Amino acid sequence: MRIGLFGGTFDPPHRAHFDACLLAMKRLKLDRVWWLVTPGNPLKNTSGLAPLAERMVAARELADHPRIDITGIEAVINTRYTFDTIEWLIARCPRVRFVWIMGADNLRHFHRWQKWRAIAELIPIVVVDRPGPSLYASNSTAGQALAKFRIPEEAAATLPQRRAPAWTYLHGLKSTLSSTALRALRDQSEAEPQAKDEPLTTSMASRKRAK
Repeated sequence: MRIGLFGGTFDPPHRAHFDACLLAMKRLKLDRVWWLVTPGNPLKNTSGLAPLAERMVAARELADHPRIDITGIEAVINTRYTFDTIEWLIARCPRVRFVWIMGADNLRHFHRWQKWRAIAELIPIVVVDRPGPSLYASNSTAGQALAKFRIPEEAAATLPQRRAPAWTYLHGLKSTLSSTALRALRDQSEAEPQAKDEPLTTSMASRKRAK
């Protein structure tokens, strides 16, 4: 089995997540892709994060595909960091060839992940380009450190069977969608009803003072 691992908070999940997995599945000839919906991202403020169960339901509704599985396994095995999750899966699935899937925006910040070098030595990585981040991701700290292990995009189908460290860059996905932008829109939408009520409240208070 050749399985892609796609981790994130998915708050909210969006079409670019789905399309990135389909692209990786096709180019790397993966049998399946597992979405690892994490309880929280150690590098981000998770105070406003939607509940895990809610995010998993949204992910299942979006990624309705027979070869994509949605899992909250990190909450079950109580792992917080990507390295620990991957190590756990590899130890229990020794005959599976796992590949880590990430967007170019994550490659840019990959050097901030705990044990990022160990992750690169543990599992092959496929990076899917994004508009904007693709211009500078390869020149990031991690991109430069791992440059000598990069294989040509035309050899992407061989990545799952290669020994780590090994990675490739897939071009072709040009969606500008991002969870960060969608969260901002969601937060703005939730705040609008309150904002609309404020003039009415102010007007009522003014009338009371006038009396």
